[in-house]
Amino acid sequence: MRKITSMTMLVTLVVLILNSIVLYVVPEGRIAYWADWRFLGLTKTEWGDQHITIGFLFLLASFLHLYYNWGVVKSYLKNKVKEIKVFTLPCNIALAVTSLIIVLTYFQVPPVSYILDLSAYFKRSAAETYGEPPYGHAEKSSLQMLTRREGIELDQALALLDEHGVRGATGSATVLAIARDNRMTPQAIYNIILPAKVQLSVNDTAAAPPIEPPPSGLGRKTLEQLCSEMQLDCPAIIAALSARGISSAPGNTIRQIAEANNKRPTEIYELIWAFAQGE
Repeated sequence: MRKITSMTMLVTLVVLILNSIVLYVVPEGRIAYWADWRFLGLTKTEWGDQHITIGFLFLLASFLHLYYNWGVVKSYLKNKVKEIKVFTLPCNIALAVTSLIIVLTYFQVPPVSYILDLSAYFKRSAAETYGEPPYGHAEKSSLQMLTRREGIELDQALALLDEHGVRGATGSATVLAIARDNRMTPQAIYNIILPAKVQLSVNDTAAAPPIEPPPSGLGRKTLEQLCSEMQLDCPAIIAALSARGISSAPGNTIRQIAEANNKRPTEIYELIWAFAQGE
């Protein structure tokens, strides 16, 4: 068991080093999601998940390693007369070095700041390479929401996607789902439909107002919470959803409502938003 513990620590340490390097250079979230960024087949989120779970395994192995080698650790804590003393010279040096790094990081002081600056450089380069999304989490928007928010003709956008051989493109499908079904990035889908953007004059009041992007954590919010944030009457929203064949309750989360009615959370949000606009 002692050998297994030591080898587990070694293997997880190697994996953590790899994860740390990837997360050090990975693009910012909004850019990584928009470009559907991947490395070795894993997305930014999946690399983060791996870092957390392997980190826990490393901690477990570390505690076991400490248990099996407690005698050696105690010897490090003894002074010259063999008395156990926590703040020995090696321990004090370790605490000093760690504290110094923490302070230098907090105040962004060189040479520690150079490490952070290099990471920022990689992220700026990624932004220039992959481009910025039109708004946060645009890839999770349905095509209808994206086109309406960006002033793009939906029918023309669908025609452009069809011309480029993009399959499964519908107004209710999310941009990310369309992209992945066609082995493309959300950014590539957006670039295809961008020519369908309509330039409206300042006095053009016939255009429908753009759909505001859903709030963060949409799926976890209850219908009552969402209605409160949007300043809507919850019973009226429930009645409006019911008129469209969608069952819901104030305490249900948007994700629960969506799953129960075979829809996506963004579709439920769009229906609520449309009702709020009197449509």
